Amino acid sequence: MRTGKEYLKSLNDGRTVILDGEVVGNVLEHPAFAKVAHTMSELFDIAADPANGMQFHSEEIDGPANRTFAAPRTQEELVLRREAIEKWAKHTHGWVGRSPDHVGTFFAAFGSHADVFKNEERDFAGNVERYYKKILSENLYLSYAIIPPQVSRATTASGWEGEYLQVGVVRETEEGIIVRGSQMLATGAAIADEVFVTCIKPLGPDDVDFAVSFAIPVATDGLKLYCRRPFAPAATSDFDYPLTSHYDEPDALVVFDDVLIPWDRVFINRNIDTLRRQFFDTGAHALGNWQAQIRFSTKLKFIASVARKVTQVNGTDKIPGVQEKLGELAAIVQSVESAVLAAEYTATTDDAGMRVPGKSALYGAMGLQSETYPRVISILRDLVGGGVLQLPSSVADMTSSVTRPDMERYVQSPGVSSEERVKLFKLAWDIIGSEFAGRHQQYEMFYAGAPFVVRGAYTYRNYGYDALVAELDTFLGSYGIDSAPEGI
Repeated sequence: MRTGKEYLKSLNDGRTVILDGEVVGNVLEHPAFAKVAHTMSELFDIAADPANGMQFHSEEIDGPANRTFAAPRTQEELVLRREAIEKWAKHTHGWVGRSPDHVGTFFAAFGSHADVFKNEERDFAGNVERYYKKILSENLYLSYAIIPPQVSRATTASGWEGEYLQVGVVRETEEGIIVRGSQMLATGAAIADEVFVTCIKPLGPDDVDFAVSFAIPVATDGLKLYCRRPFAPAATSDFDYPLTSHYDEPDALVVFDDVLIPWDRVFINRNIDTLRRQFFDTGAHALGNWQAQIRFSTKLKFIASVARKVTQVNGTDKIPGVQEKLGELAAIVQSVESAVLAAEYTATTDDAGMRVPGKSALYGAMGLQSETYPRVISILRDLVGGGVLQLPSSVADMTSSVTRPDMERYVQSPGVSSEERVKLFKLAWDIIGSEFAGRHQQYEMFYAGAPFVVRGAYTYRNYGYDALVAELDTFLGSYGIDSAPEGI
């Protein structure tokens, strides 16, 4: 299985990553990407060590593979899959939102439901199966760009002024399709092996040119990544910005300048119906978002631990109002973990033999994520108070002979050294107040899409209202005007 060292070596491949108007070159030599790339390499090393229990024997490749890429066939395999995902999530404390197991999970479902991609003219089903085997055998890190650029959210691409603003098929050749346009939001693409491009937003009949699905190496000619402003370069030290330093995933707009996508890399070509079915008829949307909720649960527990530690250091944990805040935080965090376990417990086996997490519990948690995360952050804000503002400007104030005596005297708590207090509150600030923190709040609120879409399209439709209303109708039908005894 590929190691972290091998992953890092593969990144210097001539990919076009653009930042501040210039092509970066080797991402491993740039402060925006180097540390988070090394974080990813650590994940690969964890998976490559058999002692960590993250490997399984894959029938598809008849050899060892990363369990986070497995298509679960039994309840035991589903449980083992969760445990493997948790192992990676705990290593990053949940702060890497699109680790390699996220998009890899979608392809586990695609590969198990290749019939969905069948096409009379091309062997797209075979392409999906072969590509899934490639992920398994090479232990690949995929990013994805599955949302149209925000040119206009009121209409789809066919209604926009200007051609091919969203990535679409310009023409077909014997070698493959030529695509042009852009797509967002490719989190991690600058340090990934490949990028999966498709569209999860519903398209209309006039949008057929944009109904595509394919995967190509990040270093493909004509593919450009325009990254948002990175926060890692501004992190003065691990001590000052412990999260920003290691977990600042790059987000990017992906632009295609008439890029050739070989036929063996194409999964859907100009087919709106299949475009939608790839996510929902394969179980990919449920399995992929279950991975996301496992990661989210891990992150919330980490934030809760910081909140609890802050109250201990401040000596406020005996105050009833503070205990109430911690209790509310515990209830919120536990509700997400409970939903993860409930989805696991209520999983069903689909027609392809894959275990699909229970959708009612899964989408129930997702429907509240846009409210859950801001509330958790708000509670932590309340508990740290002004403590995150009364901090030295940098770690230099902790080491300088000029400033260290004052830091040790005035920035400390009973039984807690100045260094330990400042370290804790610097971490809290990186959760609630830094640019990294702001990005994460926006990110978690819109992780699975706009909240009204998540609740209306996923939570509402998968809750099971029909069965509940049927039971209610049975009850209502059990009595009537004539059923009351006489005289009452």
